[in-house]
Amino acid sequence: MMNAAFAEVGLDWRYFQLPVPPERFSETARALPGSGYRGANVTLPHKLAAHDLADELTEAAAAIGAVNTLSFEEDGGIGGDNTDAGGLLDALGEKRPASALVLGAGGAARAAAWALREAGAEVTVWNRSADKARRLADKLGVAQADRPGSAELLVNATSVGLSADDSLDALPLVETATVVDLVYGPDPTPLVRWAKARGSRVVDGLEVLVRQGALSFERWTGRPAPVEVMRRAASNPVSSTSACP
Repeated sequence: MMNAAFAEVGLDWRYFQLPVPPERFSETARALPGSGYRGANVTLPHKLAAHDLADELTEAAAAIGAVNTLSFEEDGGIGGDNTDAGGLLDALGEKRPASALVLGAGGAARAAAWALREAGAEVTVWNRSADKARRLADKLGVAQADRPGSAELLVNATSVGLSADDSLDALPLVETATVVDLVYGPDPTPLVRWAKARGSRVVDGLEVLVRQGALSFERWTGRPAPVEVMRRAASNPVSSTSACP
């Protein structure tokens, strides 16, 4: 996806996967600028470490407490951003929900809840561990519910759907107009199938991935992202179901 975007705008840049063990993350990230790197995307388990590493944080990264995009500045500083939040809103389009139910209490749920709250939605979080959901809700100033009611938007930020035969029984599937499933893969997830059967609008995790990647691209390059090119590249068949980074 990123390499397709670089080629589209005529940049001779390359995007590589760099597996890094947690104990080597900080020294590896700080060494990247000296090797010509302009930035990096960060996924689990390094998002909190990237937050602590950054010299300067965007409002989103500071509020969410996690970084998925590092930018290596010319003055030697390291900027930290969280494009998961903006990517979700961009994937939803111009219409913003008045109410939202976010399932989960991890980093993806935190980014979703913060983004939707900032967009003006009345946000409720749910998690199988009520204590985790309550801590997240208290930190972000949103509601928590053990048995949530209907909401205009439902966001799945849990691991349910990583396996194609996952059961939805454990999730509170409320009445909703729009469903965002942050899990994506080559086939529709169980939640996406459920939502489509009920006639709900569906935004899948792949679209959120494209949109957060586009924001990272723009931060690194200073150019508008070729979103359609990135979408086509990301839509090529993948080998396994994944969660958005």
